[in-house]
Amino acid sequence: MRSAGLIRIGELSRRADISIDRLRAWERRYGLLRPQRSAGGFRLYSTADEARLRAMQRHLAAGLSAAEAAAAVLAADAPAENGAARREQLEAALDAFDAVRAHALLDGLFADLGVDEAMRAVLFPLLRGVGDRWAQGEITVGQEHFASGLLQARLLALLRAPAQAAGPRVLLACAPGEFHTLGLIGFGIALRNRAWSVTYLGADTPIGELSSVAAETSAAVIVLSAVMPARFADVQDELRALAARVRLALGGAGAGAALAHRVGAELLAGDPVSAADAFSRA
Repeated sequence: MRSAGLIRIGELSRRADISIDRLRAWERRYGLLRPQRSAGGFRLYSTADEARLRAMQRHLAAGLSAAEAAAAVLAADAPAENGAARREQLEAALDAFDAVRAHALLDGLFADLGVDEAMRAVLFPLLRGVGDRWAQGEITVGQEHFASGLLQARLLALLRAPAQAAGPRVLLACAPGEFHTLGLIGFGIALRNRAWSVTYLGADTPIGELSSVAAETSAAVIVLSAVMPARFADVQDELRALAARVRLALGGAGAGAALAHRVGAELLAGDPVSAADAFSRA
């Protein structure tokens, strides 16, 4: 008996107006089709297979090569699955200290998923996993440093690339004594992609320096990040004075709602890209 909604390749060929030979080639080369098997061993295709074919046709009509079109269809069709597979590949390259392969995988990620989705679906989940695996003794200090350093270099290059942003200026920095910068860098990239002008100061920034640079650059907002709550707790009076002069937001694992309320700051929550979404709408 044929399962409901499933069709043979001849019917799929007729509906999509694509030859059976080409359908089989796309299935074999690109994994574009994912047939099920009938009890008699015949391939049966679903409405999802037909939808991928029509998306493939649209990409081809737009001028993409068959390989590029198939990659675009598959990336859009299963972003979570795609992201998980790419994360595993990148993680393996980083664990092996294979910088050449890691950079090639990153190039593909940014090209296929876009920078925001690559950060949201792959890079920041991977970085959390790196930290967890190091804490559990599954990877060495050298592997953790290599992965963090390579990813930081790539993201920092994106943040510091020339931009034509015309939006308000935001000043980004880590709290005094804080050296974990990756989340803040990702947040800055996502803001740039939303037309903000970004000035990035980096790790371990004195509060007094924030005030001076904010005045010099006419920053509309200061965003301060820390992983450890003590980094903020130690400078609460200075944060309160800063928030009285300029819009201030606190982010990172060290930020909390109670602290933000005490000093008169906003709280950034979620992953860096989601936080940038919410921040831009505020």
